Amino acid sequence: MMNCKRAARLMSDELDRDLSGGERFGLRLHLLLCAGCRTYRRQMAFLRQACGRLAPGGDGAGRPPASPPRSAHSGN
Repeated sequence: MMNCKRAARLMSDELDRDLSGGERFGLRLHLLLCAGCRTYRRQMAFLRQACGRLAPGGDGAGRPPASPPRSAHSGN
């Protein structure tokens, strides 16, 4: 049986490479049995999504806000 440390490593590895069939099977089995690792995986997915929004070319949330419109009485 896979331990949590190995499962966490595989969850990280799968972001960079395709896991082998055995690794994928072992990780899925571990995730079925381990609520802590399922939570960790959801947290990783959330962080990946949040970072993607901040990256250039994301959904725009990472870009600086547009300048506010200048009023007719800007003090000049």
